[in-house]
Amino acid sequence: MIARNMAKASAGELGPTLRMDAEDVRFRFPGDSSWGGEFNGKAELEPWLRRFADSGLQISPDEVVLKGFPWKQTLCIRGEDHLDTPDGKRVYENRYVIWGRISWGKLREYEVYEDTQKSKALDRYLASTGDPKAQSATERHQPGGGA
Repeated sequence: MIARNMAKASAGELGPTLRMDAEDVRFRFPGDSSWGGEFNGKAELEPWLRRFADSGLQISPDEVVLKGFPWKQTLCIRGEDHLDTPDGKRVYENRYVIWGRISWGKLREYEVYEDTQKSKALDRYLASTGDPKAQSATERHQPGGGA
């Protein structure tokens, strides 16, 4: 199911991922890249997921571990994400671990761990293509830096 949801998200279809998220889901992406932040609730998380899909990032799991009882499960996913140009040149590649908690089939919280320097390099690439959201979190919170 996780591999299928990630494949759908990579193709731009976020429905399966969003259906798995609880309404009050808590999502964290550490670091000061434009991807970094903490998002509380599906309404805050959806734009982050939409940007991920719209940017063309491809995500796939290598391994998925799920343990616990249906009311309190721990989820761990290890995998790779990457971005290729339209002509097939790989411009970004990273490894990740997602650590989360599921209750009764709904993702309640999860956090993504990956090489944050590579995420910042992705920001620089996206900025070179004109992506207005490619500022780092630090730049966004400085006077005159946006949000």
